[in-house]
Amino acid sequence: QVQLVESGGALVQAGGSLRLSCAASGRTFSSYHMAWFRQALGKEREFVTHINWSGSTYYADSVKGRFTISRDNAKNTVYLQMNSLKPEDTAVYYCAAARSYYSPTNRGEYDYWGQGTQVTVSS
Repeated sequence: QVQLVESGGALVQAGGSLRLSCAASGRTFSSYHMAWFRQALGKEREFVTHINWSGSTYYADSVKGRFTISRDNAKNTVYLQMNSLKPEDTAVYYCAAARSYYSPTNRGEYDYWGQGTQVTVSS
């Protein structure tokens, strides 16, 4: 069982930066593949970025070059550095963990989810 707790969400102006954190419980964090998804009001939850157990990353086109995912296995934490934020980045951001995966963008492949943290970008 893995519990995920996100933090770092806030109200920020367009062009600004935020860093989200996702703290995971459990002793096997390093073996999990981690991801960030987001869900805007009235829309479906969408893939943002993924990092596998070895540190390889994958990004949605909409955030490529602006967002960076990283992990610190010693701290059982995954991070999402968000730069050059836009109003369309406004959403609840969720952390997710998978024991294994075929397609990192498929939210059905993730076994554990956090409760989410709100990011609001004002224009």
